[in-house]
Amino acid sequence: MPEFVRVAALADIKPGHGIVAETHGKTLAVFNVDGTIHAINNTCCHREGPLGEGELDGQVVTCPWHGWRFNVTTGACVNNPSAKVEAYQVKVEGNDVTVLLEP
Repeated sequence: MPEFVRVAALADIKPGHGIVAETHGKTLAVFNVDGTIHAINNTCCHREGPLGEGELDGQVVTCPWHGWRFNVTTGACVNNPSAKVEAYQVKVEGNDVTVLLEP
């Protein structure tokens, strides 16, 4: 059964920024958009750049390698509507940021 797993402390994700978090064999990009936490797959579907290291502008992160842009709330690619990275359900429990990982 899928379960929420801790990926970070809330204090580690500053508003307007993202981090890279690894858990259960997955690497996630976790972002703070105006106090709401979102998580997507860290790997850009263009050339596998690290999305969690990209610059966040509102709800859109720009991959630092080649500039592809993704909406962090849905995982949808702004540059190429047919491309998408996985988005994960997030819960904040106290100071813990948890993500629902599907098997």
